[in-house]
Amino acid sequence: MDKQTLKSKLFPVLKWVMWVLLVQFILINISAALYAYKFTHLYNSSTVQTASGNVFTKTWHLFSGPKQVKLPVSNYPSFPFDTVKLKTSGDIGIDTWYSATDSASKGTVILFHGIQSNKSLLLPEASAFRWMGYNVLLVDFRAHGNSEGRVTTLGVRETEEVAIAYDYIRNKGEKNIFLYGSSMGAVTVLKAVDDYELKPAGLILEMPFASLQSHLRARARVVGFQGFPEKPFGFLVSCWMGWEKGFNGLRHRTTRYAAKVNCPVLFQYGGKDPFVLKAETDKVFAAIAAADKTLVGYPEAGHESLQQHDAARWEKEVQQFLGRLSR
Repeated sequence: MDKQTLKSKLFPVLKWVMWVLLVQFILINISAALYAYKFTHLYNSSTVQTASGNVFTKTWHLFSGPKQVKLPVSNYPSFPFDTVKLKTSGDIGIDTWYSATDSASKGTVILFHGIQSNKSLLLPEASAFRWMGYNVLLVDFRAHGNSEGRVTTLGVRETEEVAIAYDYIRNKGEKNIFLYGSSMGAVTVLKAVDDYELKPAGLILEMPFASLQSHLRARARVVGFQGFPEKPFGFLVSCWMGWEKGFNGLRHRTTRYAAKVNCPVLFQYGGKDPFVLKAETDKVFAAIAAADKTLVGYPEAGHESLQQHDAARWEKEVQQFLGRLSR
């Protein structure tokens, strides 16, 4: 067989392979764009799409993206509180609850929740802070709870909520301000401290993801796509999320923000957290610039309220941390 004949036979095969790869590339990017759009929009709905079922159902849910449901506020504080309405620079209404402790105040703790959550789920933590002698301000991020908006950026633009809540408490004359964040709330707190040059007395951080990519990879992993598929999924969805919302999704890394934090930090995590692996926790904790930092693990806890998982230990660790900074 001469070279000309070989080329004539190989060319159609190579052409077919190239077309297949091109179609796959287009489909993967369509999937990433759809997922990015749906994941950043929260809807008022009583139904939730799940990824249960066979591999084809899971693949379709991963391809088309989840429908993010705005969890309604169903519980209200059992302690006295005032509803305080704050506004972002874009005129988005932010709903908060403020409550002064029954005893002489040692300071104020501002609480921030995670993705698809709201301030009502932090009421056990808020009650514990009040019992310890601290005023509390619970905040609904934009598009969550009773706040306005439909779009979330998983901590990129939500830093403004941290800043306006901090300024609200500071303008009340409070000097001893602590910031508490869970999951996305912890990431947002770290970013806000750098973005707005906040000077809190200390941070209490629980289960922050290491980066937008790692969080998205975890989303794929928990529905059964471990290993290689989760890596391009996390990369492409991060890119599309950033392109659609006007920021660099690949630079949304908690380790970058942690490196700018110098105030005391209490960092807590769940040993069986499927969304934030121990390696991620160690990476973020190591990146924190502060010399005064403490890492506390709850070996049997998942991605959940650590206070609810082990109230006695949580309250002991938090009280020790706050106590030595509030003297």
